[in-house]
Amino acid sequence: MKKIYLSLILVAGILSSLVSCSDDLLDPVAAKGDAIVLSAPTGGTYALSASTASATAFTVKWTSSTFGYSAAARYTLQVIKSTGNFNAPGTFPLGDYNVNTAIDLSKAITNRQLNAALLGAGGAIGTSQAYKVRVVGSPINQSSSTVAAYDVVSNEITITATAFDTFDEFARLYVPGNYQGASGYGNNWSPDSPSVAKLFSAGNNGVYEGFVWMNEATPEFKFTPVPSWSGDKGESNGSGAFSGQLGTSSNIKPSAGAGTYFFNINWNTGAYTMDKRQVSIIGAATPNGWGNGTPMTFDTNPSSPYYQMYTITLTLAKDEFLIRLKDDWSVKMGTLSGNAEDTTTGGQYKIKLGGGNMKVPTAGTYKVVLDIRNSANYNIRLMPQ
Repeated sequence: MKKIYLSLILVAGILSSLVSCSDDLLDPVAAKGDAIVLSAPTGGTYALSASTASATAFTVKWTSSTFGYSAAARYTLQVIKSTGNFNAPGTFPLGDYNVNTAIDLSKAITNRQLNAALLGAGGAIGTSQAYKVRVVGSPINQSSSTVAAYDVVSNEITITATAFDTFDEFARLYVPGNYQGASGYGNNWSPDSPSVAKLFSAGNNGVYEGFVWMNEATPEFKFTPVPSWSGDKGESNGSGAFSGQLGTSSNIKPSAGAGTYFFNINWNTGAYTMDKRQVSIIGAATPNGWGNGTPMTFDTNPSSPYYQMYTITLTLAKDEFLIRLKDDWSVKMGTLSGNAEDTTTGGQYKIKLGGGNMKVPTAGTYKVVLDIRNSANYNIRLMPQ
């Protein structure tokens, strides 16, 4: 009996060690990394502008961190206003590096990229402000551990910078009409209203696309190349019904009623398309799963930080989702790569029409902000609540 009892103890010990070993095999050597040293920028003042968007603002220089295993580490530049905290920073990806020792790393950041990080941090356009920047390193490809538990941050450096309006980089058309007042775009038939709907040319080549919310049962509108009635175009037929060709005969009068419209316009030839869209979030990460989209709401409040953007607050699982624009799945928005990828939280995450599934990195309640005002910078933000 004593031998049986001792044997049971021995077996239990072996099983316990096997369980412990299984955890180690999944995550054998992960450890908190060495401190990161951010050596550049060293400070300075950066007055950014659309005309120099492609120029280099500065080169980020930092030392890598070792996490105790031979695998890649991901580095991100984080930016906040100097009076804020790093809970929801603006971000810029510095890249993934597969190194085992501490080495010096660097990456140039353009005015456009820095500007996006400043705006993601809540920076004001045209206003010189102080910001703090730091680098965060995180191990990737860990199987059984929460990667964030091993994050390493650098020292903080303060810079002064002025953000510019990203819209200033691109040619645009104005869309004045009878829907403006009810839809958050200023007074009706006012192409000179600062808040009038605009369509942008991402290639500055005379081809424009974009979305316009029209909260009007019988919308009518025209397109103008300047914020006045000079050179305006409407429909080429006298009825205003869609023909696919711009002209000067009448206002454009879509028959589908109120809603979101997507336009693609070749100003050079006058050809255009106009399609009604339904903006919703859908996927396994959402409460309705992949079966039904959850509609998003267009923000018409000029004092809101999300003015003329689509928003919704909801609980998301750690899973995948898309922005769906049509119930038959023919029109969607997702990742630039077309592959399923984690989205960043807090800052802007660029997306495109026809993109891949997006992943929620951590389950929780989020305010989802979809900014599709500028076709050159479609983006989404997941803001923890």
